[in-house]
Amino acid sequence: MDNEAIRSLLEAVASGESSVTEAARRLTDGVFADGPGYAELGFAKVDTHRPLRTGEPEVVYGAGKTVDQVLSITARLRQAHPEHPILVTRASDETRAALRSTSEPVTEDPLAAIVAIGALPTPNLGTVAVLCAGTSDLPVATEAAFTARAFGLSVVEISDVGVAGLHRLLAARETLATADCVIVVAGMDGALPSAVGGLVAVPLIAVPTSVGYGAAFGGLAPLLTMLNSCAPGVSVVNIDNGFGAAVCAARIVRTKGALT
Repeated sequence: MDNEAIRSLLEAVASGESSVTEAARRLTDGVFADGPGYAELGFAKVDTHRPLRTGEPEVVYGAGKTVDQVLSITARLRQAHPEHPILVTRASDETRAALRSTSEPVTEDPLAAIVAIGALPTPNLGTVAVLCAGTSDLPVATEAAFTARAFGLSVVEISDVGVAGLHRLLAARETLATADCVIVVAGMDGALPSAVGGLVAVPLIAVPTSVGYGAAFGGLAPLLTMLNSCAPGVSVVNIDNGFGAAVCAARIVRTKGALT
């Protein structure tokens, strides 16, 4: 039972369609249907109660897992949450091919090495703008955009607007003004989030990438630049973590919707 099902049940109680006793029974059955809240697979304890706590099902990090492990985990998650798409990030070519061969509907983006098992939702939360400084940053930006869509956000993608050509960024100001949250992805010097932070009045999540020459230190240089941004309202996630930025954006936008 996810948050939507719980809300529907509470609304039924409020309208008199369900008794308190019946609602309590259904809540108990829903919460404890999977025993301790996870499914024991031997090599993994699949968190079947995560939507109750966070609003989203567990996401599978594909790197380091065998194809069979990913298939087993995603099958159990789909069984527990048929209403949600299940994401696999950093999925190898072999893993994506195996997932395509199942009977489930699959959406994937090879550039970001990400897969969704199950139908993607109709956007209903709000809008996030995903910007990247250069074309080389697209794999990380695409991971962020794909994840945001899987979590119910409308996504506007703006590519190749780095600070070496600020006129490209300024041309996107009207588009930026429509966003409820902004994700900015950049490698090299990592300067783009500060520039964008001076143009928008919404939360901004900066994602440093490992793109760059030697002194970029695999993303450390842009990470430090973003952490030291003089533009207020800039938060920073880990290097190449487009997924984490999208989750943060989805929760920000979802919270905004709950307050309005």
